[in-house]
Amino acid sequence: MDQFRTGNVSANGIDFHYIEAGTGPLVLCLHGFPDNAYTYRYLLPELAKAGFRGVAPFMRGYFPTGRPADERYESVLLAQDAAALISALGADQACVVGHDWGGAATAGCAVLAPQRVRKIVTIAIPHGAFATDYDSLKGGWHGYFFQMPFADALVAANDFDFIYKWWRDASPEYEPPADIMESVKATFRAPGTLTAALNYYRHTIHPANRDPALADLREKVATTPIPVPAMALHGTRDRPGRLAMFEKMGALFGRGVEKVLLPGTGHFLHLERPAEANAKIVGFLKS
Repeated sequence: MDQFRTGNVSANGIDFHYIEAGTGPLVLCLHGFPDNAYTYRYLLPELAKAGFRGVAPFMRGYFPTGRPADERYESVLLAQDAAALISALGADQACVVGHDWGGAATAGCAVLAPQRVRKIVTIAIPHGAFATDYDSLKGGWHGYFFQMPFADALVAANDFDFIYKWWRDASPEYEPPADIMESVKATFRAPGTLTAALNYYRHTIHPANRDPALADLREKVATTPIPVPAMALHGTRDRPGRLAMFEKMGALFGRGVEKVLLPGTGHFLHLERPAEANAKIVGFLKS
């Protein structure tokens, strides 16, 4: 998209491609699945207007960002990526915004590198709340389906029709515009991206696929209260069980968490009602 500058930077051993807008204090914006950096197409211009430098990288493995040499994609590694990106982008400290897997990376970054994080905002991710009941497990069915070796082929079938239908399930009152869906599909058509994205689930959820060397960091992220100011946004029409987990979360926010609920929105609430979501995010980051 022409209104954004683009760039590349090496961080944590990976060549990251990013889009950005504005100048000023850094706001690192991390996307989730199945998506790409352009999920922040509406937020980055607002950050620029507010005097920030908004930078949205394509996450590890998502073309045109590179893949790690060891092909590891655990969530704790995403947190390390975020911390490394802040430094690589020339900042001592940044605010971090994350949606979905990007939200997990955001929370993890605040725990692992609190000296680099001023504030965080998470979108559609109930940090510290876990799926233990039927509805919550139903809402995360895809994470278990992706463990199957045939998932890659089924997700890619019919030009990634799975992705379109997943978006519609996750945000049932939102019809994603054709240009947004084409942008996401174009990312996933690039060789290697789909497997990398599914490996986020395979390496994080399945115990046999986790790197034993990361055990201490996993434990730290899972048990340490976030030491910086936090805001969390969520919709009422996200998948089953997610709202209940959002409402219960709070124990792992050491300085509290400001919860913002946008009624009628789903998992992609920042695209469904960008004016409302952006106003909340920018207002919190400026306060």
